[in-house]
Amino acid sequence: MSIHQTIKDPIRKKAMVLSAVAFMTICSAATVQAQKPDFSGDWKLNEQKSSLGQFAQMAPRKLKVVGQTDNLSIQRSATSPDGSEVSYTDKLTFDGKESESTLFGSAKKKSMAKWSDDGKSLTVNSTIAFDQGGQTFEVKVTEVMTLVEGGKVLSIETTANSPMGTNTTKLLFDKAS
Repeated sequence: MSIHQTIKDPIRKKAMVLSAVAFMTICSAATVQAQKPDFSGDWKLNEQKSSLGQFAQMAPRKLKVVGQTDNLSIQRSATSPDGSEVSYTDKLTFDGKESESTLFGSAKKKSMAKWSDDGKSLTVNSTIAFDQGGQTFEVKVTEVMTLVEGGKVLSIETTANSPMGTNTTKLLFDKAS
């Protein structure tokens, strides 16, 4: 065996080991990326476990969530002050682009969704523009969505800042069977 082969063999072995480690690291990163929670399903508000805040009456009582690889659709249903059911749908994308939905009347909601670095929660930052009596005011809303209790409960922690102050809620939704 020449000195050249003696030097090359350990270098080849190191190169092969480093290549295998790099490959496993890439595969692990892809697995972590793929393990984002699936919020899809029908959800019912658990009022006893939730912290509804000062706007409890306006909290959605039911959610229907349809998740895809690159977007999420959330239909929220609540009871209006007159007792009728009202609903609206948010269609969120994960490409960093803003999406818009109409809440009720002329109220518009513009939202951007972003996964956390660990992929376990989804943060939705929204601005809602209300027109009341010819005056427009905005509410800035941040929602953090996570699955808890083994995926059986959807937690949505919300902070809303408006001209009336700051309101925080923690809504817990049980997955419908």
